[in-house]
Amino acid sequence: MPDDRRIRVSFDELRNVLGQCLRSRGLKGRRAERCAHIFAENDLVGVTSHGLNRFPRFIEWIGRGWIEPAQTPELVTSFGSFERWDGRLGPGPLNAEDCMNRAMHIAEEHSVGILALRNTNHWMRAGTYAWLAADAGFTGICFTNTEPNLPPWGSLEPKLGNNPVAVSIPRSNGRHLLFDGAMSQFSYGALETAARRGQRLSVPGGFAKAGELTDDPEEILASKRALPIGFWKGAGLSLVIDLLAAILSAGQSTRDLGTQEEEYGVSQVFVALGPSLMDAAALEQIEQTLLDLHKAATVGDDPVRYPGERLLEVREQNLLEGIPVERAIWEDVRRLAGE
Repeated sequence: MPDDRRIRVSFDELRNVLGQCLRSRGLKGRRAERCAHIFAENDLVGVTSHGLNRFPRFIEWIGRGWIEPAQTPELVTSFGSFERWDGRLGPGPLNAEDCMNRAMHIAEEHSVGILALRNTNHWMRAGTYAWLAADAGFTGICFTNTEPNLPPWGSLEPKLGNNPVAVSIPRSNGRHLLFDGAMSQFSYGALETAARRGQRLSVPGGFAKAGELTDDPEEILASKRALPIGFWKGAGLSLVIDLLAAILSAGQSTRDLGTQEEEYGVSQVFVALGPSLMDAAALEQIEQTLLDLHKAATVGDDPVRYPGERLLEVREQNLLEGIPVERAIWEDVRRLAGE
């Protein structure tokens, strides 16, 4: 039975409506186009939780002063292949794109570019910026801290962040490898999407307020106690990511973010490894050997995919058929854009 709560819109229409909305909120010219493209691209590849679904919150935060639409990152200090920048609360997606581009520019000279960014905002999908690096022939790594929404293992108090990480490995055919994941079993965007659709999770994804594991996304959102990936290992990795992001950027930690009304002013790190570090032919051979081994595994009749492979399939389908969006959110955004 068709779900009339969801409709399909073209990529161009989605991008244009988002751009119109952003221009009316202080983003000008090319900056509005870039930001709208990043949001729309997330929907295009199937990550709706960090595309249109999150866009109304982005607009709200501009109105509340937590996102400064006209601000751009500013260099704080430089040490050869490492630079520290201040995001000045500018739009997170634009700050992140600028900083990964800058990390690649540094890597062109030093083979490795590391950029730490403080005082920035939610970048939406981490994989956007790692994929940007791969498209330019670089290996990309980026990570961010978040507000407290993950309990240390053995505790029920959310003291850690789910701190997403993305890693890309370029391939000459453009079908790059991309790992993009938070330190929680399900991202909070995915939890919100499931709750909005009245769906249960495929496996337990966090704790209810009483402390028991649950597959109910609404209970996890209420408790802010997501389940760490790998249990204690994910909790430990979350702490390490937070420490690196805060120390390298000289910015806020998850603890600091937890003292605020909302999650803004986060700390992020961008790493670009230049093509000069790797022999292209050898890299291609190693990649293909490992991918062949990986895809030789079977899961019933379903193919095994490498990280990032499905993203391309979804993108191609949505370009052809239109992007599935939630009707209510789409109508809200069109109203925000003045349509």
